[in-house]
Amino acid sequence: MEKENCVYCKINKGEIKSYTIYEDSLTRAILDINPVSPGHILAISKEHYENIFEAPDEILARINIVCKNLALVCKKKLKCKGVNIINSSGKTAQQGVFHLHYHVIPRFENDGNDLLRAFFPKEKGKINLEEIYKKIKK
Repeated sequence: MEKENCVYCKINKGEIKSYTIYEDSLTRAILDINPVSPGHILAISKEHYENIFEAPDEILARINIVCKNLALVCKKKLKCKGVNIINSSGKTAQQGVFHLHYHVIPRFENDGNDLLRAFFPKEKGKINLEEIYKKIKK
């Protein structure tokens, strides 16, 4: 289920050059061409799935293990102090490339990246947790 103009499908077919860090039968890990930090890696599925909503559990499980292993490599070889592992699924979540992928972003002391701002939204305190709980638990 490959998309003709999908950049990650083209990378997987070898039509676009990439710096492949890791590859197995289900996934590939490449350096991001617009890195947030040194060692910023994209873990992508080999088959085309738009996002986590479409991907089979087997793919999601594998890509998460790959992300963990990439994080360990970054910690050991790049001496990062931590990592952010990020997936955006869907346009409203700011997904930019509609092919399943995760960002593994090495974090360094005083690197200037402030990802926590996303977790302190303007709506803080305005969301009724009891109401949301009831909707989800039904």
